[in-house]
Amino acid sequence: MILRHAFIPLNNARLAHLCGTLDEHLRSIEAAFDVSITRRNESFRIEGARKPAERAVALLQSLYDRARKPIPADEFQLALVEAVQADDVGASKGDDDELVLRTRRTDLQGRTPNQASYLRNILGHDITFGIGPAGTGKTFLAVACAVDALERSAVQRIILTRPAVEAGERLGFLPGDLAQKVDPYLRPLYDALYDLMGFDRVTKAFEKGTLEIAPLAFMRGRTLNHAFVILDEAQNTTPEQMKMFLTRIGFGSKAVVTGDVSQIDLPKGQKSGLIEAERILKRVRGIAMTRFTAADVVRHPLVARIVEAYDAAKKTTDT
Repeated sequence: MILRHAFIPLNNARLAHLCGTLDEHLRSIEAAFDVSITRRNESFRIEGARKPAERAVALLQSLYDRARKPIPADEFQLALVEAVQADDVGASKGDDDELVLRTRRTDLQGRTPNQASYLRNILGHDITFGIGPAGTGKTFLAVACAVDALERSAVQRIILTRPAVEAGERLGFLPGDLAQKVDPYLRPLYDALYDLMGFDRVTKAFEKGTLEIAPLAFMRGRTLNHAFVILDEAQNTTPEQMKMFLTRIGFGSKAVVTGDVSQIDLPKGQKSGLIEAERILKRVRGIAMTRFTAADVVRHPLVARIVEAYDAAKKTTDT
């Protein structure tokens, strides 16, 4: 199918911002929708299957409308992901209309059906697992739900933890006190908190004890009441560590466990606690499991294609 679209009234500055440097935005849209885009001045020709071609036209018009100034890379990539997922997300919108999280990010919502389901699972279950590849928003959305719960006084504190396992590199002995030693492992959690709460509020929350970040080893022997607890990078837990963590949950608490089973950094031959927990607990009442795929990646469009390529290579190796 061939669609033709012209941007009227013509604005050459908007047109340049829409197309990006050396038409990089057009190339990204072509790759995302599997269409071909050619243009002459303000006239565009989009060739491909009907539905993808129509979505590409709609996205081009939407981007043109907001292109008074150059479109930031993250804004463009997010618009591209939302356009690719448009039909599926639209079908589940009714469930999400009332889902409003109290964070500094007023636009926060599930961008894909799995993300929307993940948010509903967290809000409706005491223990939720989010399992899938990098860039699917597993940790960020979990932290957003934790911040929302703290704002609503549904919990008294947020506890974020992850196993201190090196990603394939031997880092040696790190200098400094305990906080300085574990900071490199916990940095992604800090980044999410700063984005959702702001630096000053995060600092005050640490001072008041309503926010705690600690390595997983420090969870042993504790009972976590009235807390929102997130275990990140759970693929790097052992089965014993995972059981220890899950049995820390006390009254009035919620727990979210996130991880990517394709990025396990445990010693060779060591079982992953996340894989075992998914197998053992998938039918336990009160526990929700959300599985993300490459279609849920909301980073650079190339990340989704990288994930798909690795998944395809793994399937070929397994067979």
